[in-house]
Amino acid sequence: MRIKYWGLALCAVALWGCAEMGSAETASAPAKLKDGEPALPVGYQNGPKFLSEVQRPDIKQVRELFINPMGAATKAGQPFPNGTVMVMELYKAKLDGETPVVGPDGKLVKGDLTKVFVMAKGEGWGQDVPENLRTGNWVFAAYGPDGLALAEDFSKCRGCHAPLAMKDFVLRYDEYFEKRAAR
Repeated sequence: MRIKYWGLALCAVALWGCAEMGSAETASAPAKLKDGEPALPVGYQNGPKFLSEVQRPDIKQVRELFINPMGAATKAGQPFPNGTVMVMELYKAKLDGETPVVGPDGKLVKGDLTKVFVMAKGEGWGQDVPENLRTGNWVFAAYGPDGLALAEDFSKCRGCHAPLAMKDFVLRYDEYFEKRAAR
């Protein structure tokens, strides 16, 4: 199990690195990853942000989203290329009793990191799930704050992403491109 984890981690690092150089097509990426198999990319926090401080007061949560350079080069209205990796950090909102703490900017204050999700895209990936849950070539993985893989029901991820075929199955697609254009 440990060898498989490190092997997948090394493949993800290689894929992330090749994407940074713009040459993922030449990378020897693993063939047809399934949910739970994409590794947590080392150093993803140093890459481009997808969106920052996404507020989820309904579930008392703040999210930070990252995208690798290959995905960040995508133009609005286009699908993300194979080799794109997105990472979403989930933070509990700080609480005062049961009430979320709101900062002077009106936003929830980030507390502890609870989970990290990875969404990666590759040719032929994610085709082993029922057709109604397919999300193009995207697959998902989950990690604890310690970086260790978590057993998750990825049909929940797929259920939210599956209706977004026109946005390459990416939540907040339009918001990302609008904010990027405003920079």
